[in-house]
Amino acid sequence: VAGGDTASALAAGCPVVVKGHSAHPGTGEIVAQAIDAAIKKCGVHPGVFSLIQGGKRDVGQSLVQHPLIKAVGFTGSLGGGRALYDLCAARPEPIPFFGELGSVNPMFLMPNAVKARGAEIGKGWAGSLTMGAGQFCTNPGIAVVIEGPDADAFVAAATEGLSGVGPQTMLTDGMAETYRAGAKRVAATSGVKEVLTTSCDLRNATPYLFETTGENWLANHELGEEVFGPLGLVVRVKDVAEMRKIAKSLEGQLTCTLHLDAADAADARSLLPILEHKAGRVLANGFPTGVEVSDTMVHGGPYPASTNFGATSVGTMAIRRFLRPVCYQNIPTDVLPADIA
Repeated sequence: VAGGDTASALAAGCPVVVKGHSAHPGTGEIVAQAIDAAIKKCGVHPGVFSLIQGGKRDVGQSLVQHPLIKAVGFTGSLGGGRALYDLCAARPEPIPFFGELGSVNPMFLMPNAVKARGAEIGKGWAGSLTMGAGQFCTNPGIAVVIEGPDADAFVAAATEGLSGVGPQTMLTDGMAETYRAGAKRVAATSGVKEVLTTSCDLRNATPYLFETTGENWLANHELGEEVFGPLGLVVRVKDVAEMRKIAKSLEGQLTCTLHLDAADAADARSLLPILEHKAGRVLANGFPTGVEVSDTMVHGGPYPASTNFGATSVGTMAIRRFLRPVCYQNIPTDVLPADIA
């Protein structure tokens, strides 16, 4: 469905071709009709927007290889996005590919915050983790916490919150199958403990919660791979030093979160320089599933969270993806373009 990518590209003066998603062709058509009505009302050239429907991959592949396409915005899987990215790079004239491909969006729970309000954080995490059946790119799938009674209280509250969530319908059968396969993969990983297991079928998703140690996380790279859906993994570490090791082991993320109180400031300062290198958005005492469209928003991050770490797909800076800077040096005022003269 045409959204932020379309809005920012149109604002930059670029015509847009949207590849419709086969999971919701009707919704895509309705949105396209709304855009068409706006084009007619504003007297804009009808060629500024097109919707192309088609369920097969060859439709998208043909679009990104067409010589008149000059940039691509994409949200989806790592495998699909990387394939399109490679096609863009392999063109006779390579073009930018702004892909958002996947993220586990880890949270780091500082000890004083967990001691003071661990149960509250656990309850909030359960709500964020299951929002929209976990189908948010900023879904916080990992919680890193120092082992002990305070961590126990956090996990108990999260488990209680997740236990009350019934089956939710995922967007497609394929997504639901991939989610269940991901849950089985995590459960089968050595050193992982099942905290909350559920059963779901068809297009339904129900929450899962697992635990592991920091040492086991560091030894099993696959635990850092995204499971798209309402699945949470608690990583119990020995101390803040091990938290830093976890942070350093991360691949690129859309978000990283710190839960902290005033007494945690020193520990948080030791983590922040690491997280700045790992994520496009670092937040404190909240949950990353709310993405505000503002001047300061950055919705992107190092690969594989996105393919262009200097770009954002949400916020006013999103327009920069579809602009190309030009320097006018010593050009007479009466020759310059009217809008900058």
